[in-house]
Amino acid sequence: MSAKLFVGNLSPDTTTDDLRALFSEMGVVESCHLIMGADTARSKGFGFIEMKSKEAADAAKEKFNGQDLHGRALKINDAKPRTEYKNKAGYSGPSRD
Repeated sequence: MSAKLFVGNLSPDTTTDDLRALFSEMGVVESCHLIMGADTARSKGFGFIEMKSKEAADAAKEKFNGQDLHGRALKINDAKPRTEYKNKAGYSGPSRD
């Protein structure tokens, strides 16, 4: 079963290839995504790595959390599932329900 990790505090210089190469040291990387700003096409400083196994993800988190990559200490956590924003107060104001 695969496991997804959140990787934060990334330098703008970090590429998807950099992350894939680093995490491949700990096992098979199924997917690697940097989150980019829609208006700037620059990295927002975080991304997601999906490892083939939970064991590989745990080992990568243990080894790479706090490790320097392009001058920044990586912050790695288990990724949380997306939450539903429907019918919640937010930027557009309170719910009209």
